[in-house]
Amino acid sequence: MNNVHPIKIFACRNSQEFAANVAAHLGLEVGSTGCDVFSDGEFQPIYNESVRGACVYIVQSTNPPAENLFELLLMIDAAKRASAYEIVAVIPYFGWARQDRKDRPRVSIGARLVANLLQAAGCSRIMTCDLHADQIQGFFDIPVDHIYASTVFIPYLQGLNNENLAIAAPDMGGAKRANTYAKHLKCPVIICHKQRSKANVVGSITAIGDVEGKDVIIIDDMIDTAGTLTKAANVLKEMGAKSVRACATHAVLSGPAYERIAESQLEEVIVSDTIKLSDDPAKDKSKIKVLPLEKTFATIISNVYNYESISRNLIF
Repeated sequence: MNNVHPIKIFACRNSQEFAANVAAHLGLEVGSTGCDVFSDGEFQPIYNESVRGACVYIVQSTNPPAENLFELLLMIDAAKRASAYEIVAVIPYFGWARQDRKDRPRVSIGARLVANLLQAAGCSRIMTCDLHADQIQGFFDIPVDHIYASTVFIPYLQGLNNENLAIAAPDMGGAKRANTYAKHLKCPVIICHKQRSKANVVGSITAIGDVEGKDVIIIDDMIDTAGTLTKAANVLKEMGAKSVRACATHAVLSGPAYERIAESQLEEVIVSDTIKLSDDPAKDKSKIKVLPLEKTFATIISNVYNYESISRNLIF
């Protein structure tokens, strides 16, 4: 590896396990950091080792609470002020990505604001996975390495050996993603059309396509409250699907998500580890299969650091 500007991996508090596994795949250890917390909740991250002249990779998923994003911004600022050569924000889950456009009057475009904040803090590169909308890459004036969880999902789905496989999109917005999976797996596509009464509340769902006797895989980028997902699974089963699974990169799983999944017609929910599952033992995780992405991130970090192609290590 490049010895002129040594590589150093650091973790914010929300992604320490993920960062440790990434570092292990690179034959490294996570750098030493600390975080002073004041009595009112204010906090100040600190590097406990020199980063001068180093290529610093800071790992943090920015799912709520907002402190996760702000801690990443503070870590970037600290590295910049400590004379790091390059600062790469490794964001397995890019929070606020659903706010990618102004879809009604008087609302913010949160994803653009986050992009501006990361750049203003001193970030020189972004590395993230399965953005909610591809156009978010255009919000940045710095390089963005967009990693696809399909790299681990496709081999797993192929290993199921389902003869009557079909890929389903949970809504019209996910049609492109579902179609890409379907082309790779050489199977038909089913489109679910949903109507929302308000955010996180699904009114009704209808499915378009040949469902009878199919082993259906619903493809999405994230699962939040699991309302859309479980309703779609129930509709597909009612239409004659042999089995229904779901495959989603980011397991946000807020509110009643765990309960909905456990009680639904879903046979299995396949997710990545960009967001850590709840530690609450009362949450039923029996249907949830977690596929690790740390090796994929480690490979991409190594390729970027050594000025090598990253596309050859990705599916899609």
